[in-house]
Order: sequence, then C-alpha cells, then structure tokens
Amino acid sequence: MRPDPQKSPSLAITVLVSVGCHPLTGRGRRADQDARGVELARALPLAEVRLLHAGVLDAGSDAALRGYLGMGFDALTLIEQPESSDVVPALAEVLADHPPTLVIAGTRAERGEASGLLPYLLAERLGWPLVAAVAEVEGVEGGVATLLQALPRGQRRRLQVRLPAILTVDSAAPAPRQSAFGPARRGQLAVHEVGEAVPDAELVEWVEQPARKRPKRLKIVKAASARDRFKAAAAKAEGGSGQVLDGVTPEQGAEAILKLLKEEGVLRR
Repeated sequence: MRPDPQKSPSLAITVLVSVGCHPLTGRGRRADQDARGVELARALPLAEVRLLHAGVLDAGSDAALRGYLGMGFDALTLIEQPESSDVVPALAEVLADHPPTLVIAGTRAERGEASGLLPYLLAERLGWPLVAAVAEVEGVEGGVATLLQALPRGQRRRLQVRLPAILTVDSAAPAPRQSAFGPARRGQLAVHEVGEAVPDAELVEWVEQPARKRPKRLKIVKAASARDRFKAAAAKAEGGSGQVLDGVTPEQGAEAILKLLKEEGVLRR
C-alpha cells in the first residue's frame, strides 16, 4: 500500500492472509475473514499496512493472493514454505525481526487444518496479548488500541489492549471491498527468505480420508409460539404418499418404519 508522502505513518499493521476455498467450486480465492482483516486495517488513519503470507506458491495460490493485492496494495510479502511445514516459526521470525504495532488475522483458515490455533501460537511465541472476534478498531492512542469485540446475538463489548497485540477478525467486521483486476496483476509477490522450514510432526502422522456423507434429517416443524405449534400438530399431513398402518404386527410396523427411514436417506441401504 502506498503511504501518503505528506503524512508519516504512526501505526504499522501486518495482516496475515491465507489462501481461501470457494464453498461451491473448491477453487482457491482470498479468504473471507482475512479479507475483512485487510479492510479493517485499511480503515485506520495513518496506518502502513503490510500483507504477509506463508505457504506454497503455485498457480492456484498465486491467483488467490493477488485477490488481496487488488484491494489497493503494491506488494505482498511471501514466505515460501513446503506444504507439510509448520508456518508458525517462520511467521514468528519475520514478525520478531520487524515488529509491527498490530497483527490482524482471520479466526481460522478455509483449508488445511483450519483449527484456528495459529494466532494463539504466534501470540504465545511472541509474548503478545491476543483479542479474538474483533468487529472494529475504534482507535489507537498512546500505545493502547480501543476495540469492539463481537459477542453472540449481535452484542458488542468495548475493550482496550496494550500494543503490540494480535487481533482475530470476526465475521461481523465490515465486508471487504471488491478486488480490482489491474492492481491485482501489477502487484508484486515479494519473497522473504527465512531459516530452514520446520516440518509439522503432528500433520505427518495424520491419516486423511474422504468425509462420509451426513445422513439426511427428517423435516422438523419450527414454531415460534404455542398457537403455531398447535396448528402444526393439528394440521393434516400434505401429500397422498403416506400410509396408515392399522392392525399390523410389530414386525410389519418395524419393517414399514425401516423402509421410510431408508427412503428419507436417514439410513443407508
């Protein structure tokens, strides 16, 4: 991002960005929460924002990372790491060498482990405080940041944290702006060299397999009041495909129920 030559930046922000995953096609894209973190950083006045990513660079990740550059940045700092490596030591090394005032990250990644532990492991390694589920940064003054933390049911809590600190962004943060194609193609992926990659010992021991399709749930009538529940209970069943069982043996009734569960997809055939 180009700093204003007339103003000297007083706030250095590093936003950790990752390669997202489109929920329908599975293609790489900018991660939604990371993009919200970039938008959050851009909204702060007199801020010099740096984008930082650690991971593999290939055709898919290149297109996804350029989605962040299209939000108005000239360069993105890239730490190339093998797919089976632990990126926490590499990120901690870069942040320790050039410590920013704020580090902003998404709550969790959209692919890979997606455990959401990376910001916490970074905070533990660097010895910095961490605030989760941030919806807005109201201001920074005197080495202290005033934040709005998102709570359940749309509630907000105002917090103050001493800097430097790490923030994770909630989905309630402002939606990111669209990525412009021209700046995305012109931006540079600046490779930053670090020490030897540290393999992820736990990841090597994992065994991955395709997820099983979840069983189909039966339709449940949702009602907000007692009147609606009574109407749902008293209403006649729609459709003529139902079957009334009267005077059958327990075996015949159980067989009919089992057949219905298989037809609804609750049980596998």
